[in-house]
Amino acid sequence: MLDLAAAILSAAAPATTAILLAAMGCLVNRQGGIVNIGLEGLMLGGAFAAVAASAAAASWQAGVAAAGAVGALLGLGFSWTITRLGANQIIAGLGLNLVVLGFLGYLLPVRFGVQGTYLPEGVVGLPRIALPLLGNMPLLGPILSPQTPLTYFSWLTIPIIAFILYRTAWGIALRAAGEDEEAARAAGVSALRWRDASTVVAGLLSGLAGAHLALGVVTLFNKNMTAGRGFIALAAVYFGAARPWPTAAAAFLFGVFEAASFRYGSAGLAPQLVQMLPYLVVLISLTLVALRRRWDVRRRAARAADLASIGGAR
Repeated sequence: MLDLAAAILSAAAPATTAILLAAMGCLVNRQGGIVNIGLEGLMLGGAFAAVAASAAAASWQAGVAAAGAVGALLGLGFSWTITRLGANQIIAGLGLNLVVLGFLGYLLPVRFGVQGTYLPEGVVGLPRIALPLLGNMPLLGPILSPQTPLTYFSWLTIPIIAFILYRTAWGIALRAAGEDEEAARAAGVSALRWRDASTVVAGLLSGLAGAHLALGVVTLFNKNMTAGRGFIALAAVYFGAARPWPTAAAAFLFGVFEAASFRYGSAGLAPQLVQMLPYLVVLISLTLVALRRRWDVRRRAARAADLASIGGAR
């Protein structure tokens, strides 16, 4: 049993990376006032750019840089449709997913002569780097190290984003832009620019999430390789109430169940049931969040009623 748990946790770290990166980007975007439904498209664009650039330059660094740049540019275009053209956030996000998927579905057979999978010669995957301090830790060492550079980077985004959001003037301006655009404008904060900036960050981190899928998990591109992870990342943000540490915990929980689905899939269980596991956990988690919010509303209403009755008695 302990060996099975250790194996699942070891697989959970790389399984969590893409979800965590996209979730942290979505969290920043949510704090800026935009609900980003287009994470799948951003991840997919980043994954393709990573493979193409890695093969062209024979360098995983070039692949990662290209993925981040493409994700950021797609994010900026997505933001402009909302902040400048007044598009509905949900419709624009779904449109971004469909546009990226449709474009790549057209590009692969027409330009590269392949249908769903693109594996050019010379593509270089992400290396696995062993960190002595982490690797020497008892019990957790084999789980935490070795990992890819993007996995380590995804862990660093948690305290960095938490610090920026709650300890810097940038974070205050961003949260003000997301809370109340009119009040932010009255305080001299350009809400539209901060929303654009938050969406660029979401695109950058989602593009890196796609790079991890394409270069860290496998060394190829497939047009269906995101497999709903963008929506799982969005669910993690809602589960964590758009706060960095709870969101990261939710992303890790979903990553554990994704790793467990791979593990049990190799154990001979029905593949359909195994594939359902991560999404079933997401549905259960969102249901619990909704129930918790309803309970909080009722508790506040009961407390207000009690205070009103006490005031009336006086």
